[in-house]
Amino acid sequence: MNTAPGRIPHWIGGKPWDGASARSGDVHDPATGLVTGRVDLADESTVDEAVAVAREAFAQWRDSSLARRTTVLFGFRELLDARKDELAAIVTAEHGKVLSDAGGEVQRALEAAEFACGIPHLLKGGFSENASTGVDVYSLRQPLGVVGVISPFNFPAMVPLWFVPNAIACGNAVVLKPSEKDPSAANFIASLFAEAGLPDGVLNVVHGDKPAVDRLLAHPDVKAVSFVGSTPVARYVYETGTRHGKRVQALGGAKNHMVVLPDADLDLAADAAVSAGFGSAGERCMAISVVVAVDPVGDELTSKIVSRVERLRVGDGRRPGCEMGPLVTAAHRDRVRSYLDAGVAEGASLVVDGRLHAVDGAAEGFWLGPTLFDHVGTDMSLYRDEIFGPVLSVLRAASYDEALDVVNANPYGNGTAVFTNDGGAARRFQHEVEVGMVGVNVPIPVPVSYYSFGGWKDSLFGDSHAYGPDGVHFFTRTKVVTGRWLDPSHGGVNLGFPRNA
Repeated sequence: MNTAPGRIPHWIGGKPWDGASARSGDVHDPATGLVTGRVDLADESTVDEAVAVAREAFAQWRDSSLARRTTVLFGFRELLDARKDELAAIVTAEHGKVLSDAGGEVQRALEAAEFACGIPHLLKGGFSENASTGVDVYSLRQPLGVVGVISPFNFPAMVPLWFVPNAIACGNAVVLKPSEKDPSAANFIASLFAEAGLPDGVLNVVHGDKPAVDRLLAHPDVKAVSFVGSTPVARYVYETGTRHGKRVQALGGAKNHMVVLPDADLDLAADAAVSAGFGSAGERCMAISVVVAVDPVGDELTSKIVSRVERLRVGDGRRPGCEMGPLVTAAHRDRVRSYLDAGVAEGASLVVDGRLHAVDGAAEGFWLGPTLFDHVGTDMSLYRDEIFGPVLSVLRAASYDEALDVVNANPYGNGTAVFTNDGGAARRFQHEVEVGMVGVNVPIPVPVSYYSFGGWKDSLFGDSHAYGPDGVHFFTRTKVVTGRWLDPSHGGVNLGFPRNA
């Protein structure tokens, strides 16, 4: 039996790339620690090739009718729905999240693709008849050209599909650079688009690391870049891309707070804190990493969280009953684990030590169990840093106002939640909190696909949020036409029913 790691190539011009790659990287199964693949890493010339192919394809695709675009998008949607379990298995194999979580990711990706199927309505412009005597004014939305999408490791299926369907539906050609840690989902998505009838070159996938990113940001034929990742890299992408004259939306990191008021249902709040804190091993930009307990509920809430954490089943995501999988790489696991000693040294109370949690999986996997700290201060690294792992911190606040001040003083502004049975308090919180996405008794307030996703402050660089109406606006530019026609024209007689083509 041949167990040698397989090659994961780029996808350029509608098929797997057959060129030679000077560099490649290991792709691991996080639950076993085994190397399962070798991914090609692009150099500048490979990115240039993908962009050139995309530019050529754009010249034809931009002139395709909306009827044809929607046919492709509906076809892709049907294929994705039919093969969603296969895509979820790919995500679990390379990222490590449990199959049920991967299935949820693919479902949200499916919803984003469904939104793009409505592109004929979404691209409608405005029209003003007789703005001046005999003069009509109307607006158009037209595609940008070749656009780049740079997506993170934590959602290898969902995040690319936040951007790619909208970009394609608007008439653009795309070069997608997924994370090199879990690259196979992007190739699978590209193959589904090809099967759905997308012309060769409209969607290309280049795998790689910083050299590939830098070339996309500098390439003169790339007109826009969408990025999701950490705040330092998001800032770099935004500043570099805009310096090269590109339109950029760069979504950064987060430190999401869940404020629990004294009147809240504490069982509901504890369930939510555990689900939102430890789902996908905390590797979510919308994960709850801080619970702000408003006096006097801190002790009782922490006790309820502990009882739930201790029952969580950690293990290989393909095994029935496992609720939390490994972290994506050994290096990332070790980085997250270092915060446990740092938190104790800084004076926080380590209530649940994830290093001691039982694991249903191979010893070589990249494991760290759910970890809970109490009495965390805002000056501690546990609080300041985006840990991006299964570490939940509990802060205490004496009042609603103090809790609100904690949230608003944080440099991140991605997501937040308030748990309360007081409608007035909830309404006040959603009005006063300086965060882009707010949940009321909802711990992970990711907007549905027909709204848009994005935070404030250091969680977003640029003016446009992801997907939804903002996504359509980002991938198009507006043109306004002012016209006067002195003589009407007459066509020939045709009694047939009008048809789209």
